[in-house]
Amino acid sequence: MEDTPPSLPAKTDLVIIGAGPHALTLVTHLLQKRQTMWGKFLVFDKSGRWMSRWQNQFAALEIPHLRSPAVHHPDPNPFALRKFAESRPHEFFPPYDLPGTRLFEDFCQDVIRRYSLQQQVIPLGVTRVEPLPHLFRPRLRLWLQDGQSIIARRVVLATGSSKLQLPDWVNKIESGYPEDRICHSSSVDLRKLCLRGERVLIVGGGLTSGHLAVGAISRGAKVDLMIRRRLQEKLFDAEPGWLGPKYLKGFFAEQDYQKRFATILQARNGGSMTPAMGMQLRREVRSGNLRINENCQVVMAQWTGKNWQVQCSDGTQHEYSRIWLSTGTKFDVTSQALLQEVLEVYPIKIVNGLPVLDEYLRVPGCELFLMGGLAALQVGPTARNLSGARMASEKIVPAIVKPSMALSQLRSA
Repeated sequence: MEDTPPSLPAKTDLVIIGAGPHALTLVTHLLQKRQTMWGKFLVFDKSGRWMSRWQNQFAALEIPHLRSPAVHHPDPNPFALRKFAESRPHEFFPPYDLPGTRLFEDFCQDVIRRYSLQQQVIPLGVTRVEPLPHLFRPRLRLWLQDGQSIIARRVVLATGSSKLQLPDWVNKIESGYPEDRICHSSSVDLRKLCLRGERVLIVGGGLTSGHLAVGAISRGAKVDLMIRRRLQEKLFDAEPGWLGPKYLKGFFAEQDYQKRFATILQARNGGSMTPAMGMQLRREVRSGNLRINENCQVVMAQWTGKNWQVQCSDGTQHEYSRIWLSTGTKFDVTSQALLQEVLEVYPIKIVNGLPVLDEYLRVPGCELFLMGGLAALQVGPTARNLSGARMASEKIVPAIVKPSMALSQLRSA
């Protein structure tokens, strides 16, 4: 890639920040509804490539297949992945034909080709979103990492934008330990590690900790998995009823956003393993490579210069060469740097970190749309998943393609 920054127009109709599965889903849904939008939007992502963070995370944790069935993907046609995979039926995993990681990546590349999106991602990060309020034509100015700026009529934030959740005891560790000896699961890259003879502590009971445990054991480590409650086994993050009207009807009818928030927490109910992963872990327990400590938490950890000394809530003490925190992420709109100025100019209701958006997933009063976990109060418990990307796109696209829905038009009417 050339070092010269791409020359950008001074203005554009639509900017999408991020180039992951949510952004890709939005763009395909938009172009399916309105082909004339081609060339009227810009996508900014530091990597310069679609799906790069997603691919890196799956590769770093050696995840063999997705957790969601084959109908969930960025193409507007739910059966497109099935059709694409006609000659590759062996790349679906039981029990619900979950697409293999490679198959899903190849399919997404095919979607990108079919919609001619290869050149659409500009390799620059957005550092600041500055609202430009105006009675009839409000705009948003985006500042980029190379100092350029561009004015957009509408902006969609599709970056995943969650912050890492770290247990309290982590902040109490005195410094002086090597950085790679304790880290959040999102920065572990199994491909770079040889763990022969090491004992690794993995904290957390979600599917990611399962992948980490299997990966560490295959590299010669012995693993302790510590879960603050019992190990839960579920096929999906949230019940399939959340993908359609069965549960969502009642959710959208609920006007109390605190109750909606409680429903989201309850539906996702913390981390869980798939039954297949649970079986794999029990096998490792039997072969002596893995210990699973349920209903247990770390009370304190100290770096001795060689190892971690860890005290647990059950009164035991253990020694580990490294600790991986598979403790998830939290969505909090107030900690999103890109949204600070927008929220100052357009203050909105926030419930436990989640913004109350309008029905098109817009920050009320402003042409900034949110996708992913931050849109959960309007999309439901699967907002961060692939199915949530489709549901969000179905809400955002009408506001972009129908002039009557644009705020600027409403104001001047």
